[in-house]
Amino acid sequence: MTARLLVFDSGIGGLSVLREIRRQLPSAEIAYVADNAAFPYGDWDAAPLSDHIVALMGRLIGRFAPDAVVIACNTASTLVLPPLRALHAIPFIGTVPAIKPAAKRSQSGVVGVLATPGTMKRDYTRELIRSFARDCHVRLVGSSELAPLAEAVMRGAAVDGAAIRAEIEPAFIEVDGKRTDTIVLACTHYPFLIDRLEAIAPWPVTWIDPAEAIARRVLSVLSLPPDPDGTLLRTGQAYLTSGKPWPRQLMPVLASMGLQGEIL
Repeated sequence: MTARLLVFDSGIGGLSVLREIRRQLPSAEIAYVADNAAFPYGDWDAAPLSDHIVALMGRLIGRFAPDAVVIACNTASTLVLPPLRALHAIPFIGTVPAIKPAAKRSQSGVVGVLATPGTMKRDYTRELIRSFARDCHVRLVGSSELAPLAEAVMRGAAVDGAAIRAEIEPAFIEVDGKRTDTIVLACTHYPFLIDRLEAIAPWPVTWIDPAEAIARRVLSVLSLPPDPDGTLLRTGQAYLTSGKPWPRQLMPVLASMGLQGEIL
C-alpha cells in the first residue's frame, strides 16, 4: 500500500513533521498545504479560525482524496479535530503540546511550554496540564514572534539571536531552588530553530519535539510498519493558499524533503 497523506499547517513549520514522516515512510505520496494566506493562526479568534479551517479542509480533501490528514499545527489541532472527524470518514492526526512526555522526562518538575498565543490560551492545553503534569510547575509562554522568526531562518534571512532569546527567556525559571529542565516546542515551526535555541538558552534543557511521535501515529493509524530504508517513489507537492509561488529561498528546503513547490 502506498499511503496518500495530506499534511496541513498555517505556514511552513509543519515541514518539521513532514520531514519525520519522510524518514519513517519515504514511499508515502504527500501533499503539503501551508495556509499562508491566513498566517499566523495565533492572531485569530477561535470561532472564525475554526470555520475557516473546516471549510478549507473540505476543499482540500475533495481535491487530494488522502488516506489520512495530519494537522501539523498545534493551534489548529486544539480547535478543529472534533468537527473534522465528525464531517469526514478518514483519520485525522493532530499535533498537541507534548506536555505528557515532558512531564515524564523532567527531573526538576519545572517544565516550560513555548507556544503561540492561540495554543497557550486554549482550554485544551490547560486540560493537558491538569491531566498529565499536575505534579509539575508548568510555565506557559505564548510568543507571536517566534514562528515568524523561524520562517525567516528557513528562508535564509539574518535573524538576531537576541530576538530569539527574548522570546524564550520567560520559559527559563527557578521554583523553590529548581530550574526549568524540559521545554516543549508547542509549535511545529520551532524545531527549525533548535540549533539556535540550544546555543542561546540560558542553561541546558531537554527540548521536546513531537514530530517523531506524530509520524509513528500516522503509521499506526494506517497499519503500516516503519520503512526508513524504503525508496522515495515520487516527488510530493507543496502548496501555498495565497496562490503565490514558493519563495526561491525555500526551494532547497522543499527539495530536501522530496517536495516541489506548486500553486494551489
